[in-house]
Formats: sequence, C-alpha cells, structure tokens
Amino acid sequence: MHIVSTPDQPSDQPTERPPGTPGAEPPSRTAAAGAATPAGAAGDDDPATSPVGRLAATVERLRREVRAAQAEAEGRALVELAKGILVERLGCGPAQAARQLAELTEQARVTPLEFAVEVINQAARDRMSEVTDAFLAAANGAGPVERDTAAVRLRAAESGALAASDAQAVADSLLEHALRPLGAVAVAVWAAGPDGSLTLAGSAGFSPAEAARWRYVPPDVATVARRGLVERSGQWFTSPTGTGLPTIGRHPYPEGGRVAVPAGTGGRIHGVLEIAWPGPLEPQPPQVVRQVEALAELCAHTLETYPPHPDAAEEPRILPDAAELSDLADGLYDPALVLVPHVDDSGQLVDFRIQHVNTRFLDPAGRPRAVVSGALLLEAYPMTAGDSELFQRIERVYATGEPFRARRMHLTALVDQVPLSAVADISISRHAGSVLLIWRIEDETARLASLLQHAQRLGRIGGFEENLLTGQITWNSQMFDLYGRSLTTPPVPLEDLPAHAHPDDAVAIGRFLRTLLHHRRPATAAFRLQRPDGVNRHIRIVAEPVLDTDGRLFVLRGACQDISAQHWTEVALAATRDQLAHTEQQAAERNRLTLQLQHAIMPPEQAPLQMPGLEVAVRYRPAETEQLVGGDWYDAVVLPSRRVLLCVGDVAGHGIEAATSMVVLRNALRGLAVTGAGPGQLLSWLNIVAHHLTGSVTATAVCALYDPERRTLRWARAGHLPPVLVRDTEATPLPLVKGILLGAVAEAAYEEAEVQLAAEDTLLMYTDGLVERRDRSVEESLTHLLTTARTAPRTLDQQLDRLLTYSRSDTDDDTCLVGVRVD
Repeated sequence: MHIVSTPDQPSDQPTERPPGTPGAEPPSRTAAAGAATPAGAAGDDDPATSPVGRLAATVERLRREVRAAQAEAEGRALVELAKGILVERLGCGPAQAARQLAELTEQARVTPLEFAVEVINQAARDRMSEVTDAFLAAANGAGPVERDTAAVRLRAAESGALAASDAQAVADSLLEHALRPLGAVAVAVWAAGPDGSLTLAGSAGFSPAEAARWRYVPPDVATVARRGLVERSGQWFTSPTGTGLPTIGRHPYPEGGRVAVPAGTGGRIHGVLEIAWPGPLEPQPPQVVRQVEALAELCAHTLETYPPHPDAAEEPRILPDAAELSDLADGLYDPALVLVPHVDDSGQLVDFRIQHVNTRFLDPAGRPRAVVSGALLLEAYPMTAGDSELFQRIERVYATGEPFRARRMHLTALVDQVPLSAVADISISRHAGSVLLIWRIEDETARLASLLQHAQRLGRIGGFEENLLTGQITWNSQMFDLYGRSLTTPPVPLEDLPAHAHPDDAVAIGRFLRTLLHHRRPATAAFRLQRPDGVNRHIRIVAEPVLDTDGRLFVLRGACQDISAQHWTEVALAATRDQLAHTEQQAAERNRLTLQLQHAIMPPEQAPLQMPGLEVAVRYRPAETEQLVGGDWYDAVVLPSRRVLLCVGDVAGHGIEAATSMVVLRNALRGLAVTGAGPGQLLSWLNIVAHHLTGSVTATAVCALYDPERRTLRWARAGHLPPVLVRDTEATPLPLVKGILLGAVAEAAYEEAEVQLAAEDTLLMYTDGLVERRDRSVEESLTHLLTTARTAPRTLDQQLDRLLTYSRSDTDDDTCLVGVRVD
C-alpha cells in the first residue's frame, strides 16, 4: 500500500510548500497575490468584489496563513532539533551547525525540513524511524516528493505529540499529520482508569456532541476501545457493526472500519488509541500496523500524567508509593509480595522485581527474606510462569490496572508445604507503579471442620461429650437446636434423658443406658424427645463409652439425629402400602369374578357343535392382561324352527360392567330368537335392550340365521365387521349392509342380506380383537386376514387355530371367533 500525502489545495491552486523550501513564498505574499485582481477585470456585480466575496477571500487568506504558520512552527522545531544533533556530533557551535546544515541541504538538493528529518531518523533509530523506513520502502512506486512528505508528516506528528500539553492536542496532531494520509477521518485517545473505566482524553474528527456523549465509559462496558484494552493487542475491525460493539462515532460512520490499539510503555497500558475510517477497512500491510502502534506509543507518554475521571471512583484515591506499600504489606496477616516492573533495554516488560516480602512469607527453599527481596520473580520462582498462569495474571493487572481476585486457586510456586501444592485465595492489585500480590492458603483442618459443620446442619445431627469425672458436658449448636434449648441454658446429662423422653419410650431408653453405662458397649436407641415448646421430635441416639488406661469409664460421647421427617415418611409409606395392597386385593377379586362369569358363559375351549348339515367351531381368546377382561361374546344355538342362530358381539369397555352387559345382551338375543323374527328385527329389539334396560351401553354385533334345508344364510350387522366367506381358495368379506351400533339411539332399523352357501363353504364371524392394530388401518388388517384365510386346512378347528396364530393384533383385547362349515 502506497501512502501519498494529499495536497491541502485543489489542483488549480498553487501548492504550498513548507517554509524554507526553495521557491516557497511567504504565506501573506502568496495570499495577496492570489487575491489581487486587475483593474476593470470584473464589474460591480463580480462576486469577488462584493462585500460577501471579499469577506470570504479574507477568511480563506487567514486560514492559509494559519496553516502555513503551523507548518512553519513544526518545521522550525525539526530543523532546530537537527541543528542540535549536528552540534553534538560535530562538536561545533550553533552558528557553525546552521551553516553546515545549509551546505549539506544544498548538496543533497532537498529542502532544509526534509534533510532535517533525515538527520533525526539517522540519529534516533527509534520506533518512529523504523516506521519511516518501512513507509519509504513501501512507497517505492511514488515520487520523491510523496516519499519525503510521508517522512516529514510522521516526524511532524511525533513532534506535535511530544510538544502537546494535553491529549486533545495529541489527537489533533495525529489526525492531521499521520492518519489522514491513511484515509482515517477521526481519532479518539482513551485514558484507562485504575478501575478499568475509560475516559475520552482527546478526540479529533468527531462532533462535540458525540465526544461529550462518550466522555466516560464505566468499567465492564464492552466497546471497541475496551476490546483493545482487554486483549492488550491491536484490534482491527473491518466494520464495528459486525462485532456488535458500541463505539464513539458509530452513527456518522456505520460501516466504517475501526482500529483499537493499547497505548502503553514498559508493559503498562495507560489507554487506547482508537482510529475511525469512513468505509470498511481492508487488511493493512505491516508498515501501516507498525505506524499505528508507534502512534499509540506516543499517546502513552501523554496519558501517563492524565488525571482520572471524577466518575471513576467516588473518592479520589491517593496511590501509595513502593515504601508505603511495603509498610502496608507488613501489616497483613497473609503472605504478600510487592513487585515492581523490570524492563529490558528496549523498554519491554520482561519480569517483575520483588521489591519487598512481608514477615508472613516463608520461602519454599528456606531462603531468608533479605535474599528473596530484590530478586526477579521468574528467576526466584520459575514455576509462577505456569502456576495457573500466575505471572500472566500479574502482568495483566499491571498493564490494565484491573485487580484480580480468585478463590480456591491452585498455587505451587510460593508455598512451603509438602507436597508443594496448595489451594489459596489470590488477590493482585496495582498501586501506582507497583503490584501487590497477596494469597491466603486454605487451612485443610478448618475446611474439613466447616464441611463437617455443614453436614451436621443438613443432616440435623447434634454431637455431645460428657465427662463423668468432672461432670462437664459439651454440646454443639445443633444439639441445642434439637432439644429446643437456647445456647445459654446448661446441657442435659445423659442420665436425665428419660425425663425428656416420651413415657412410652422409657423401656428403650433404659436398655440404651444399661448397655452404655453398665456393659460399657456402644449403644443406639430411637425415642420421642419432648421439647420445652411442646413439639415432639423423633430422635435416634448413638453413643460410645471411652475408657482410661485403667479400664475405667470416664467419658461418654455420641450423636443425636432428628429422624422425624424419616419417621413420618415411613408412616405415610406404610399407610400407602396397606392401601395399595387392599386395592390390589379388590381388583384381583373383581377380575376373578369377571373371569368366572365370562368362562361360565363362554368357555375358552369348546368342542365343535354338530348340527344337521353344518359344523360349527368357536374360539375365545381372553385378554392377556386380567384388568382388560372385556365384553366379547358369541352364541351358536339350534332354534325350535330347526334354523341355527349364529352371532358374535363386542360390548364397549372392560371389567365386570362390560361382562355383565355382555351376559344381558347374549341372553336377550337368545330369548328373542325363539319368536322366529329375522336377524334385522332381532337387532332392532336388541338395540332397545341396550339403550333402555342395561344402563345405556353400546355394543357391536353380527346376527345370522342359517336354514339347513335351503343352505341360505340371512344376516344383519350393528356396526360390526362383516363375516368372511371362504370358498375354494378365495376369501372375501360379505357385502356390507347398513346398521348402526347397538345402544347409540333409542330406535334403529337394520338391513338384512341373504347369501347362498355351497358344500365345503366356510363362514368366519369374529370380533375386532382378531385384526385390530394401533399402527394399521382396519382395511389393511382385514386384507391380512383374508390372505391367511385362503389357505384352509382339512379341519375347521385347525383353520380357526391357524387364524389365531397368525393374527397381528396388538391391542391386547379379547377375541371371539366363530367358524361355520357346510357339509
């Protein structure tokens, strides 16, 4: 990327050159020449001769003179600096150095300002010199004027920043001399407070209202500038909208790129330099990145003395120096180190020197404190570099000023325990130019005691110890709570325990005391404790005797646990268990009665019915779960008219109610059939029975009358699946006839159909338990039944058994199956 400075004037105006450059005229003379107009060149209406035009020309002339004066002042400072370098290098006086500079400038055929910048770069060899060299190397495609102007601008920016009295002047100088050639439109200089806040120390390119709105950013508020402060490295954003971070000037430049670079020296960050571009920022070459970092370093020198914002803390803090901080560390009850930064020759932070160790500190290697004081931290304790990143945290606190606090952090390098590892609470804070490191090793005994205390509180366990020789009794606080006594009342001796227990528990407590005091063996008992507040608590007590060297009993110690919640839970569980057992017994009795009733009417296995010219076989498969005993039924009986009544049905529901309803419907149909009525009329009468006489039950049914002489079958259905006719190798359902299920309405009519049967025909009547599936439609299940029925074994019993075996029903419902084969 070639950085070419843009002339301040348009191309049709003479370009100004820095003062001292051959051919440059004084600003006033140039302005006057530019403003002069030949007489008679313009009329009275010429804007240049009008009052407003003359005022505009005067303002423009004064603006040019101010810019020229600023450039002349900046150039004069650089020229004087170059003269000073020549005085030091040549050992001559100022006048001779001035003449030498003029001669060398004339020989090099450059302006005095450009030659002065070259002399400064060669003599300084600092960060700005490296940046200048990088720019000159990158600008090899530009002309000599552009390359020289870039070097002048960088040195002018440095000179203006170092000579500026505040951060606002630094921001103006950086934007004018170094950042506008890069395409930047605004810059903000942020000062970092000791609490992590950010204060806008100076800005250029932003409106006054925007700068006032962003004058202070409280701690922990995520912004673009804070990202640079926290990360401690340059953050380059193509556009701030992509990050979602708020920042100053976001509305004027919503898609503009941003750069946030920490401004620090010697490992300490004093603030952040934020730069804004009008459009998205493309990846920049290394020389531009180095220039921005060098400019941030210039800002750090000004921010070192910047006062904190009044909102950064409620009261102004007076930061102690190293001596006061050492006195403060000596007054602490925890180990503490006072650290000061140690930088190398280039000014980079490489380590911390141990300025002071307090009296609580014990060196793990046993070295005296005088030996440790003054040593470098990484040399004396190398493990701090990897000890939970302790050194990195110290470095971060020193850089940002934000304190670090951590509980139960593993600490290895600074402890004197075996093994060299401990859990400690860590505190790291920055005070002026020093860092105070404090840690507190967690006492394992105290931690276990605290853990035991919490366990006793959660388990409602109280401990006691009674000295039989001195009569001293020791209770913990939980023991007083169990007894309902205040901590100021005396504890209760173990021998007085019966007086505080329920009278019904006297036998158990007496056995407990005899075992403990007479037999001198550990004992346990459960009793009801009567508290002074009238509340009874169920207590389990465990105690053991302690004997001296002569075998005499002198101490009793033990524990009491409040088991009231457990006791009442066991009581409730026992009551629930009894109720459940009673309910299970009732359910089993109901199921037994239901099965007996069902089996009495329809045995699971029944011998084939032999009738003239007809063979009838039935199968009943009960539900696999006893609680699902249903209302499926069948009947096959020869009527007085020598016709045969064939029927199957299914009452809705399960249990004894469905079974009793089934008995009513089955017996009613058998009684109605002797009237000689057809199947349609029989179902109409049966519908009245279901709707009015049996508690409004609903059911489905198929009713058929077979005439042996004519071999005809008249049938009707009430919401039931049609019978299946198996003839030769074909199985088809009979055509559907209309008929609503039983009990749905008060009166209903049912259609009849007649089918002519032939020898060896088989008719199958069944309930939905044979074909019903949860994941299939009735049509799919019926298709599977027809496929299975096509293969007809030699006997009717074998055919029915085969249909039950290959049934795919998964509803666990009972099933009725009636098979009729014509001889």
